Amino acid sequence: MRVLSVVLSGGSGSRLWPASRQAFPKPFMKLGDSTLLQQAIERGQACGTGDLMIVTNKDHLFLTKDVLAQMSDPPETTFLLEPKGRNTAPAIALAALQCEQQFSGDTVMLVLSADHLVPDVEAFVASASEAFRLAQEGSLVVFGIGPTAPETGFGYIEVERVSRQSQRAVRFVEKPDLATAQEYLATGRYYWNSGMFCFTAAAILAALERQAPEVLHAARHALDSAKISGNTLAFDLHAFGLQPDISIDYAVMERADNVHVVPAKFSWSDVGSWPAVAKARPADASGNTLPDDVVAVDTTGTHVHVESHGPKVVATLGVHDLVIVDTPDALLVAHKDSAQQVKKVVDVLKSRKHEAINLPAVVHRPWGTYASLKEEEGYKVKRITVKPGEALSLQYHHQRAEHWVVVQGRGIVQIGEVEHETLPGQYRYIPLREKHRLTNTGTEELVLIEVQCGAYLGEDDIVRLADTYGRA
Repeated sequence: MRVLSVVLSGGSGSRLWPASRQAFPKPFMKLGDSTLLQQAIERGQACGTGDLMIVTNKDHLFLTKDVLAQMSDPPETTFLLEPKGRNTAPAIALAALQCEQQFSGDTVMLVLSADHLVPDVEAFVASASEAFRLAQEGSLVVFGIGPTAPETGFGYIEVERVSRQSQRAVRFVEKPDLATAQEYLATGRYYWNSGMFCFTAAAILAALERQAPEVLHAARHALDSAKISGNTLAFDLHAFGLQPDISIDYAVMERADNVHVVPAKFSWSDVGSWPAVAKARPADASGNTLPDDVVAVDTTGTHVHVESHGPKVVATLGVHDLVIVDTPDALLVAHKDSAQQVKKVVDVLKSRKHEAINLPAVVHRPWGTYASLKEEEGYKVKRITVKPGEALSLQYHHQRAEHWVVVQGRGIVQIGEVEHETLPGQYRYIPLREKHRLTNTGTEELVLIEVQCGAYLGEDDIVRLADTYGRA
């Protein structure tokens, strides 16, 4: 039996703003010692999956590769790159078509989300083994989570009676209101829909042909027009956009008659809000979940998350049941009862076209990172890191000059046609409209302090002349 892990790594995680941004979404957030994406990959590996397929946005490929590079034993991976989000039915259809073509229709696909938390991997493996058996028999399997509260943020699956045994699904129901969710819990006939699935490629393709042929046909067209480079498939924007924007639940699972529910023997969280993040962390005697260096006085039930460019004292006094998320460029203070509504804050910022919904305080690029440390009228100070062997694009600016000081590592600074080897403590001046480039020629990370001077300091004042990453 060949088993393929298919990890769906999309979504922006707007309810976890400001730690999660469009350019650095929830799968790349660390919970514990590793990112949620890495945990999903390792969960599949624990089940014996030898191959991996990741469906993600094209702009997140380098972040995804960074996660894999940090793993001690990364699996052989195929990347399906979406030019924009298009929901789970098209993503799964594309993955199944590619799986059938690359391996076989008999391959069992274990479909996981990149942003779920499953602490007990051993228990997950036990549930997955049952799912593999049912999938080989032709079933479409969904993992059901035993509900512990009348949650209104999850879809539900009705069965004959909740038990420890796998059974056929009676029906799928969408996110209910509170009164309906309370009714569901009282009946003892409903699971939460985890959004994790298992089936053979042939079974899900046959179900799509029967239940949602328009999804399957559009996926075939998108796959046929994809640009293939090694293990990476990049989909054409137009062809990809012709696919219906529909979930796999609506498209197939609600209509199919061969859906089985495997009850989860593991604890699970979709980490969909800050209180959910708090529950995933050990609390102190006062119910607080916070870093060791936070000063908490007369504080109970409060979650604190701190990101800072340097040492910072965060203190709470006389507060209870709050969520406090402090990043270098944004601060969120919310009552836990209102934390599910953080998306409303994001919507307001979006209407104001505020950069804080898109770019995080530390912006990741294929070559490294940059962070704005200080900005006032006429100047901006940045900290730039460049990975060994990587280089920024050859570029120039219309409205700013730049001053560069290397503080760690070694590199080549090209100014005009001249290249300068530059070591820690050395300084280079980039005049207005002069082409320039920075390359890390060392074996360690290069760190640069950049001071921009000019009347306009926006990120769009950049003209790329050449670029390793195809952005010129």
